Amino acid sequence: MRNTARWAAALGLTAAAVCGPLTGAAAAAPDAAPSSLYAPSALVLTTGHGDSAATATPERAVTLNCAPTASGTHPAAGRACAELRGVGGDFAALQARGDVRCTKIYDPVVVTVQGVWQGQRVSYERTFGNMCAKDALDSSVFAF
Repeated sequence: MRNTARWAAALGLTAAAVCGPLTGAAAAAPDAAPSSLYAPSALVLTTGHGDSAATATPERAVTLNCAPTASGTHPAAGRACAELRGVGGDFAALQARGDVRCTKIYDPVVVTVQGVWQGQRVSYERTFGNMCAKDALDSSVFAF
């Protein structure tokens, strides 16, 4: 009987030590949301030939993380993050340079973006007439 009382006391003390701080924090701030120093920005960008993302097979894919610092497998992560910050994360705002001339040969290239930009879910798709039209963007975001 003595062993049982010892085990019960040990378990009670362990439960109080482990769960006590949790209940106090929950009671002190029940509606407090966890805070962060920055909103997450982590994207997966793909490119492939085809009319839409549903029918195209991705040929290249890179990751782009912009917070807290620029990183990922994107070859120019720092520049791409700076350009996205400049347009407020609006991928449609990335415009083509005016000095580039492309042929009218239709060989569609589709680019996609999936992930999170400054804490907001992102899903973007754009089809270019050919690779030259995609490369004519005045941006390094899709230059991979």
